[in-house]
Amino acid sequence: MLKSLLIENYALIQRLEIDFKPGLSIISGETGAGKSIILGALSLILGQRSDTSILKDKTRKCIVEGTFDIKGYDLKIFFDTNNIDYENITNIRREMNINGKSRAFINDTPVNLMLLKDLGVKLIDIHSQHQTLLLGDNLFQLKVVDTFAQHFDLLEDYAKNFDRFKILKANYQDLLKRSEQSKTDLDYFQFQYDQLEKARLEENEQEELEEELETLNHAEEIKTNLSHAGSILSGEENSLLQQLKETSYIIRKLTSFFPKATELFERLDSSHLELKDISEELEILNQHIEHDPNRIQEISDRLDLIYELQQKHRVSTVKELIDLMLELQNRLSEIASYDIQLEKIRKELSEQENLVRELADNISENRKKVIPEIEKKVIGLLRQLGIPHGKFAIRHEKTSDFVFNGVDQVVFLFSANRQSELQNLANVASGGELSRVMLSLKSLITKSVALPTILFDEIDSGVSGDTADKVGNILDEMSVNMQVINITHLPQIASKGKYHYLVYKEDKDNATHTYIKLLNKEERLHEIAKLLSGEELTEAAFENARELLKY
Repeated sequence: MLKSLLIENYALIQRLEIDFKPGLSIISGETGAGKSIILGALSLILGQRSDTSILKDKTRKCIVEGTFDIKGYDLKIFFDTNNIDYENITNIRREMNINGKSRAFINDTPVNLMLLKDLGVKLIDIHSQHQTLLLGDNLFQLKVVDTFAQHFDLLEDYAKNFDRFKILKANYQDLLKRSEQSKTDLDYFQFQYDQLEKARLEENEQEELEEELETLNHAEEIKTNLSHAGSILSGEENSLLQQLKETSYIIRKLTSFFPKATELFERLDSSHLELKDISEELEILNQHIEHDPNRIQEISDRLDLIYELQQKHRVSTVKELIDLMLELQNRLSEIASYDIQLEKIRKELSEQENLVRELADNISENRKKVIPEIEKKVIGLLRQLGIPHGKFAIRHEKTSDFVFNGVDQVVFLFSANRQSELQNLANVASGGELSRVMLSLKSLITKSVALPTILFDEIDSGVSGDTADKVGNILDEMSVNMQVINITHLPQIASKGKYHYLVYKEDKDNATHTYIKLLNKEERLHEIAKLLSGEELTEAAFENARELLKY
């Protein structure tokens, strides 16, 4: 339950601190006094978003802090799962700085808004007039049925398996699309691969062939020059090697009496040997160089093939062609394996679909079982609330396919009169009737859900007199098992509360401030009388107030 609420620098609130009690608490106050402001501040610690417009003083941060007694509500698992220290008396704090940045804490552990919201729904159910409008929303209606069915573990199991089913189905569709596209391209890929594979490409052959072709195209010129060079070195008459040999012989004769000649001789001898090797290599090269038109044509054809493949595939090297061939080979292998992959995932998808269908059918059966009970109890409560001939039914239909919450759709049907046919609740119910239907559902739901606190913001909208008294009785019954806080303008309902808080405004220091206080016995009598007669209090109003309060 909510034990206390601290609000600083929020809208019209400079600082407000109030303790709350178990049972039924009433909050009243004039229109515009700030009841909705307090509700908005409370929503902040339940994970709602906000901005700097809420700051009363734009130079200071806003703080909203709530203290909750959560003992006995099995929330320790939630705290352990999210690495937050569990305390029976838990503190939730939200801060909004002047730059619009927000921070949130649970027992002094920083948390994000999503986590704050996840905990908030386990602590307080805030019913506002906006939520009454949700009665026309089919998802909300289905959620009401699920709350009665109490199959939350089953819904969670279904949701996990449904997500896996969606992933498998998407993967299957993607693989099928790729398979169909690839098979369309199969002939093209196969042709490209066959052409490259037939070419028997070798990584460095282009450079080697281009070099060989250059040599063959200049064979005559090469042979002529090699022959000429060989003749100079080792020709029959006056060759360079012969002259070098004679020179070496002359210098050698000097070595016995002129030591410096020894080095010259060695150098000449070494040069002779080197030139002799060059002469022999020139001869060998000359013998191997031949103008071969057939070989020229063969190389030209081979290079033309390589150039053609490079141009076709927009690459510049043989290595890139080889890499492309390997890539095409992998693609062809992948296409060949698609059927195997599709069969495997098809089997997984079928098994997952059967599991999801089984879970969905179980959920559907649970929903159908509780619908008659919901209809009966709501009709009974509507009669208590001043709609004696009210009819309420839930139409259950199957969806055409799996959705995130099963295979069901429900529609709430309502009729306020005996002679009227049941129609969609959102289309036929007045504001007051919607409020009474929502109160009926809430009172039933709270018996099924262990929730510490429920807060009603004018659930009595559109009701008065004896009906208002019955609304108060239902709220009082609800407060036996949980903390109920109700914002109201009706004295019949306000008088049912165990505690009564007044929200009021005061002008101070050239500014308007909102305050809240717990009324004592006399103050409460005065407030109930005021609700009965307005600002002009009469003795009759006080008498009626005493009767309502049983003073």
